Amino acid sequence: MSHIGNAIEKRDQGPGAMVEQYQDSLAVVMPSHLQGRVAAWVRTTQGLLRRDPKLMEAAQNDVGQFLAVLMDAHRLGLEPGTEQYHLIPRWNRKKGCTEVTGVRGYQGEIELMYRAGAVSSVIVEVVYDADRFEYRPGRDERPLHDVDWDTEDRGELRLAYAYAVMKDGATSKVVVLNRGHIAKAKAKSDSASGKYPHLSPWVTDTEAMWLKTAARRLAKWVPTSAEYMRDHLQVAKEVAAALPPSLLNFPAPAPGTVDDDDPIEAELID
Repeated sequence: MSHIGNAIEKRDQGPGAMVEQYQDSLAVVMPSHLQGRVAAWVRTTQGLLRRDPKLMEAAQNDVGQFLAVLMDAHRLGLEPGTEQYHLIPRWNRKKGCTEVTGVRGYQGEIELMYRAGAVSSVIVEVVYDADRFEYRPGRDERPLHDVDWDTEDRGELRLAYAYAVMKDGATSKVVVLNRGHIAKAKAKSDSASGKYPHLSPWVTDTEAMWLKTAARRLAKWVPTSAEYMRDHLQVAKEVAAALPPSLLNFPAPAPGTVDDDDPIEAELID
């Protein structure tokens, strides 16, 4: 009987059970209009753990780190384990094991721009070698990007660009990144340089990471929900204060939740 009891106790301390246990705390830091979705997000996260042994192992290695990553995703109002917010196993040299790190996806970056309420549309695209692309700062308000959709092979990724159309019709700064800029962003990413780089979205979804890098650079030039996030960070601190310190060291963002480099202060990056 004691063996069974120990097994149940161990199971109940697993990542999936802990996510459900702290569901109410995760809901507190979520945007108010999303709090009704926390149960669905918890089920999605538990499903990801069951389907991905490496993610489960990383979460088990440090449940507190895993919960901190989820807290960050919920605070931002981005669904973990989706294109909005990736959950990635990352090797921690100091611990000698993998842990879960969070990486905002390009859809997450775009969502934060829309949530601020100042933009009517956000355009984030990649350019392949076979595409036609023209943009001259000072002459062109927006890039010209022509794609031959009948072409079976558009070649290699060449550029990524992003801009927003504001609600008053004005066009934001236009960000253009070439392969060199993308390579620098990738080199600074924890998920791409760890012990398991093949699990990084830089490898599993390269185009999405090009889009994400361009979207993140654009965020400097358009209003985002940064003020809202600062308010909820304070709420997250208060929630974390009530949690067992052995489980959760928050509010400092978990290592890797803020990846890539800082926005470049230029309209056209060359």
